[in-house]
Amino acid sequence: MNGLIDSLRAVVGAAHVLTGADDIAPFATDWRGRYSGEPLAIVSPGDTPQVAEVARLCARAGVAIVPQGGNTGLCGGATPIAGEVVVSLRRLRRVRDLDIANNTITVEAGCTLFEVQEAARQADRLFPLSLASEGTATIGGNLSTNAGGVQVLRYGNARDLCLGLEVVLADGRVWHGLRGLRKDNTGYDLKHLFIGAEGTLGLITAAVLKLYSRPRSTATAWASVPTPEAAVTLLTRLREKIGGRVTAFELVGRPALDLVLGNIPGGRDPLPLPSPWQVLIELADTMASDIATALEDVLAEAIVARVVADAAIARNEKQARAFWALRENISEAQKIEGVSIKHDISLPVSRIPEFIERCDATLAQAFPGLRIVCFGHLGDGNLHYNQSKPQAQDNAAFIGRTAAVNRIVHDLVAELGGSISAEHGLGQLKRQEILRYKSEVEMDLMRKVKQALDPHGLMNPGKVL
Repeated sequence: MNGLIDSLRAVVGAAHVLTGADDIAPFATDWRGRYSGEPLAIVSPGDTPQVAEVARLCARAGVAIVPQGGNTGLCGGATPIAGEVVVSLRRLRRVRDLDIANNTITVEAGCTLFEVQEAARQADRLFPLSLASEGTATIGGNLSTNAGGVQVLRYGNARDLCLGLEVVLADGRVWHGLRGLRKDNTGYDLKHLFIGAEGTLGLITAAVLKLYSRPRSTATAWASVPTPEAAVTLLTRLREKIGGRVTAFELVGRPALDLVLGNIPGGRDPLPLPSPWQVLIELADTMASDIATALEDVLAEAIVARVVADAAIARNEKQARAFWALRENISEAQKIEGVSIKHDISLPVSRIPEFIERCDATLAQAFPGLRIVCFGHLGDGNLHYNQSKPQAQDNAAFIGRTAAVNRIVHDLVAELGGSISAEHGLGQLKRQEILRYKSEVEMDLMRKVKQALDPHGLMNPGKVL
């Protein structure tokens, strides 16, 4: 393969082709430390023509490609297995266009989500996709996994925020689909094949994204509720009273909050009395309005109705950030305490209380002493439902029962009309598991799409399919 390596160096420059073990290491292991691979090389092209030439060279040599952005994925989708060329898109960082009148921004795949948010903010616009990893996660990765985050309730997933794509195909051809159109009925909407495909069909190199008017008024609250059912009731009341101004509605179970309070410096419970469940609420209005008073009124009514036990409304931006830090640091806090069995599931919002009650009980019976860390985007039906044993010596044996735990969780999700992957994707982690829950017709259609676009199986092999 020395000939391929030399050719890649000639295309992108020797400094941007890494082959040494120490240089490769940061790209060869996923964020959770669950998957590690042995790639042939790490190649970092500087623009789309270089990406295309890298793809052509790899296709000619029969060497597989693993696209990688910020490497913040949770299912091993951007982690090499053995012998592939990892194509890091981090050097593709340009904002190509910002069209205020059209409310669009065109960016390259290596831009971090935070950089896109900031570019929009500088133009007095909002790009609403928001994740805990937004300082590192890249737009290419966000689109490749159809990332969700905390504002899906109002603005939708990454798929809903994308109007056009530029994609390098498996054979090195480039599809120039950077159209900023909200209406285009000229055949198949090809961009949706690549969004959520986890790099198995092509390499996203740039995207046209939707922008929105920036909020002029916001309000953030932290409230305690007795049950998930009460949380759903509160969400319904907010929608009825305040409508589309509800931008986020996050559920946080007590074990999740305790992990943050115990492991992340500076955190404190916003309310004086501990509660089994908490919700984080955010409202936004593009007009200057007293939205905090509207939120206060709904919470006061909910307290009288015993739907809410107590609540605190952020008095300023600093306090609002402190509330959000409690939610956004859950994954990091859990990582500090060791490995857990993680589930990223979605359900109809109305079925979430039933799922939590039934699944908690079944798991507790099957695995006594279990710690269940449940939190997530209740407003759009997405839960992060994770299990571990509090003591490290017990947890190692428990992790060995992952398949049994998954069967309990995923079978109930399917029974209640849900999905076993809401926003993290399949990657390596769930590519076999999904066979139990997707119909043969669905799998056949997916395989045919893969065969049509990547007939030699060189795009991110061992992932999704």
